[in-house]
This record gives sequence, structure tokens and C-alpha cells, in this order.
Amino acid sequence: MSEPSDWDEWEQRLALQWADFGRIDAGLFIERLDALAAELPHRDPVGLFERASAQDSLGHEADAEPLYRQALAGGLSGIRRRRATIQLASTLRNLGRIDESITLLEVERTMPSDELDDAVSAFLALSLVDAGRAREAAGLALGRLARHLPRYNRSLKHYAETLVPDVSVK
Repeated sequence: MSEPSDWDEWEQRLALQWADFGRIDAGLFIERLDALAAELPHRDPVGLFERASAQDSLGHEADAEPLYRQALAGGLSGIRRRRATIQLASTLRNLGRIDESITLLEVERTMPSDELDDAVSAFLALSLVDAGRAREAAGLALGRLARHLPRYNRSLKHYAETLVPDVSVK
């Protein structure tokens, strides 16, 4: 990705726009995000991702999906790549493409661990519920939750594994 001359300043302006989300007119929000993205080279994956996120946040999943796909295909990297994958999977779920969402998130669970692991599992659990696999979804969600409790971690992890014996609640 080619960066603007002052990448940190661009990121700060982006953060300010996101801070305005919900407080300004949706059309104006999209215009501002599109203008920021336009400061990057044409088809820059970061710009595509931010535009997709803006559309998605406003409930325009059909507009967001191709932008997420272009960002990922264009080499989006780092935490934004993972966010784009999670958000694309959620978008696909909302568009009724549950199996595709599940596949995307199951692959993402095999990626190196980071602070978004629980988000991957949470969105996978939602897709599993929509696919009629509520028992597996509960096992996955409870297994992830067990790590954060001040007590009962081992018990809850065990119960989660009994809900889904052949699936790691990793």
C-alpha cells in the first residue's frame, strides 16, 4: 500500500470521521469516508476496507460486500485484514449466505492468534445459529467465554466441550 505523506495524520482524520458516526447524516458520513479513501492510491486496500466498513455500518451490506472482497484481494494486511474478514463474514450472514460466512470464519480461526480471536468465534457462533447448529454455537461461545471468567473456567470449558465434543472450543 502506498501511504499518504503523513500516514498518522490520515489515520487521525479517519478516526475523527468514525467518531462522528451516528452523529451526522449518513450521506455526509459516506461522503467524508469516500473523500478520505480517495486520498489514497486508486483501489488501495485500506481505502476499500474503510469504504466497505462505512457502507456496512449503515446497513448497506450489498454495497459493502464487493468492497471488502476487493480490499482482501488487493492485499489488505494486518489487523485490518482480520477485521475485513470478520465483517465480510457478518455481511454474508446478513445477506443470507450462511455457509459462506461459516467457511470464511472457520478458516479465520486457523490464522495466528490476536485480540480478535473472540470476535471471530462470536460471529461464527451467530452464523452457526442461523445454520441450525445452535448446540455447536453455544459450545463455541461458552468455550471462548470461559477464558474470561474470574472463576469456573475449567468447568465451563468442560461443559462447552461436551456440547461440541469433536470441535475444539479454541
